[in-house]
Amino acid sequence: QVQLVESGGGLVQAGGSLRLSCAASGSIFSINAMQWFRQAPGKQRELVAIITRGGNTNYAGAVKGRFTISRDNAKNTVYLQMSSLKPEDTAVYYCAAPNPPRFWGQGTQVTVSS
Repeated sequence: QVQLVESGGGLVQAGGSLRLSCAASGSIFSINAMQWFRQAPGKQRELVAIITRGGNTNYAGAVKGRFTISRDNAKNTVYLQMSSLKPEDTAVYYCAAPNPPRFWGQGTQVTVSS
């Protein structure tokens, strides 16, 4: 079992920045990759970014160039640095592991006002 706890969400104006954190605990040796998903009201959950154990990253087209995923292996924590935020980035953001995801965090709300 892997436990994931997100933090860092909140309300920000368009153009602003936020950093989300996801702390992992439990059987983390089984994690080959960690991911951030988001789900906006009335929409399906979508993949935002992924980072592998080796540090390779990939992003959804809508966030590429604005969001950065990173990891601190010593702290078993993954981050999502979000910059140049837009109202359409408003969603609940979830951390998930491994790939494909079997474990999910509780989610953290990000609201971007125009």
